[in-house]
Amino acid sequence: MAGLRSETPSPESLTLHGASRVLEVGFSDGSVFRIPFELMRVFSPSAEVQGHGPGQEVLQTGKRQVDVVELEPVGNYAVKPVFSDGHDSGIYSWDYLYFLGSQQAQLWEDYERRLRDAGADRDAPMPAKGGHACGH
Repeated sequence: MAGLRSETPSPESLTLHGASRVLEVGFSDGSVFRIPFELMRVFSPSAEVQGHGPGQEVLQTGKRQVDVVELEPVGNYAVKPVFSDGHDSGIYSWDYLYFLGSQQAQLWEDYERRLRDAGADRDAPMPAKGGHACGH
């Protein structure tokens, strides 16, 4: 079992490429994904980004230059990146990393559509907030 689902291929390599801002993940099925840090940050699985249900997602902006400053293992099923903007509450299972890698093109399209629909700029700073989206 690679992650939370038995059908997900097992990770075989994990490399942070700081200069190009990508996480390279190789899986046992031969897939190798180069996942941009920005994509990881924008689609963080944390409640702060995803909310607690459909329609509660928080559109992320200003993440193009975000870096991963640390990558912490979480058991044998995930990693927890610490991003340069301070975000550190997302736990990325192998399943989720496989999803991000295999669906990159569609995820970028969805993100760009959400930006257009919101009249938001990809590079605009995030608005100040009083607390986390999840109420903590």
